[in-house]
Amino acid sequence: MKIMKMEQGQSTVEYIILVAAVLAALLFFLKPGSGPFSTAFNSVLADSTNQMNVMSGRLRDSH
Repeated sequence: MKIMKMEQGQSTVEYIILVAAVLAALLFFLKPGSGPFSTAFNSVLADSTNQMNVMSGRLRDSH
């Protein structure tokens, strides 16, 4: 019985460590205003906005 309880305890600790690592990674990548994910997202958003402005200007000029 003690062996089973020890294995369960180890898996619980491993699970807690895994969840903590995932949360740390999310906080690093999704931190508002900085981090590689935010930088990439802001770049894509800026490019998309620019392209929409270009297309609206072309449509406005064509009529």
